[in-house]
Amino acid sequence: QVQLVESGGGSVQAGDSLRVSCTASGGTFSTYAMGWFRAVSGEEREFVASISRSGNTVYYVDTVKGRFTISRDNAENILFLQMNNLQPEDTGVYYCAARRVADWDHWGQGTQVTVSS
Repeated sequence: QVQLVESGGGSVQAGDSLRVSCTASGGTFSTYAMGWFRAVSGEEREFVASISRSGNTVYYVDTVKGRFTISRDNAENILFLQMNNLQPEDTGVYYCAARRVADWDHWGQGTQVTVSS
């Protein structure tokens, strides 16, 4: 079973950049597709981005296209989300997730990102 730990969250101003990371252990990282989700207090988690096992295929929610970049380092077992031109609506807890088939069935504990206007 893979374990996931996010890091790199923080408080920034609108227009700033931030990179969050997700370190995986306990499993073969390269066999999992990976994703980033976010949640605002009291709301359901929203899909943000995903990346295939090899890193060749990525998907983004429309609201972050052109601003966020998902990437992975399979040699180091790390997933990244580079977030540029952050806006207050990007505020939330960011979670990484892993899946082998259909369901996102492994989750990290989340890292808080707060963007002030």
